[in-house]
Amino acid sequence: MIRNIIRKNEWFARRKYTGWGFTPVCWQGWVYVFVAIAPFILLTSFGEVNQTRIVLIVIWAIVVGIDFVDIMIHLPKDERDRIHEAIAERNALWTIITVLAIGVGYQAASGVVEGTLKVDPVILAAIFAGLLAKIVSNVYLDKKD
Repeated sequence: MIRNIIRKNEWFARRKYTGWGFTPVCWQGWVYVFVAIAPFILLTSFGEVNQTRIVLIVIWAIVVGIDFVDIMIHLPKDERDRIHEAIAERNALWTIITVLAIGVGYQAASGVVEGTLKVDPVILAAIFAGLLAKIVSNVYLDKKD
């Protein structure tokens, strides 16, 4: 497979404490990340950004994005890692939802004080998209069992 020729999953580890994704664990991983990011820097730093450069940037972003997702999918995880990751993701999601709900409440209260009702539709969309994802996941998992 191309994956085994270009890079190896052993070069990376799951990012546990600093967000989502993966972290290089050896010099080969760092070189791989640098080579993946360098074209973005080169295409945006020198000269005028034109339509050709934008197309190249988008194509490279798609290729790198697909490869980064493939790295994350194929990182080795045992059952303990899966459970810890699920708990961490759940806690992160609840924190995000709480902050978004507080934001909606603040915007609604500010609107009432000003005599208008202003609530950011993007925040509402994020909350409802999360609700929809939970519903779909639960229906799928119930039917799967």
